[in-house]
Amino acid sequence: MKQDIKVSVDAVVFGYSPEEGIQVLLIKRKYEPFQKSWALPGGLVLNEESLEEAVHRELQEEAGIDVNYLEQLYSFGQPARDPRNRVISVAHFGLVRPDDYQLSAQTDAEDVAWFSIKRIPRLAFDHKQIIDVAIKRLRSKIVYEPIGFELLDKEFPFSDLEKLYQVLLDNDLDRRNFKKRIMALGFLEEVNKTLQRKAGRPAKLYRFNKKKYFELKERGYHSDLFYS
Repeated sequence: MKQDIKVSVDAVVFGYSPEEGIQVLLIKRKYEPFQKSWALPGGLVLNEESLEEAVHRELQEEAGIDVNYLEQLYSFGQPARDPRNRVISVAHFGLVRPDDYQLSAQTDAEDVAWFSIKRIPRLAFDHKQIIDVAIKRLRSKIVYEPIGFELLDKEFPFSDLEKLYQVLLDNDLDRRNFKKRIMALGFLEEVNKTLQRKAGRPAKLYRFNKKKYFELKERGYHSDLFYS
């Protein structure tokens, strides 16, 4: 029996702000199927492309962004997931700082915007399922790899880091020991700067030393110290 199976990529790109919490990047589809519905950025893989090249191209074409932290998530292949053809999607998830980007809807996207993961609209295809899997991956991975720093400014008050982990772990965080534990790991550095906010004393700023982290990782570092 002749098979006609196409391969696509979809990108779950997460951002974070202390006000909105975790956000996901969505595009509004310009054409059918699901015209004017919100969806993940993505599309078919071209013959000459790798999966990674395809997902970077789609993000640039549909949202006008380049994502540095991007990894393969899972494959979704239910026969009826796309009404046009049999399409297997290789989903990826990425982490960005939303303030670093000026979003711009391109090609088959009518609009592009950030949505809180608590207020996701009705989505095209099986994209809600893909986002749910990506959220689980993010929440599980953040306790053993310091990927949360990809969502923060390069220099940040410790309270922003703490709040990020509280949001992702649904407050399952040992606040009393969190700072002591993470500082003891050796890859979080205090910088000689402060941030003055509307109320209270100026907050000390910190930064993630990626080089130090990889040195520790090469020596066999592994930790679940980020939560109780």
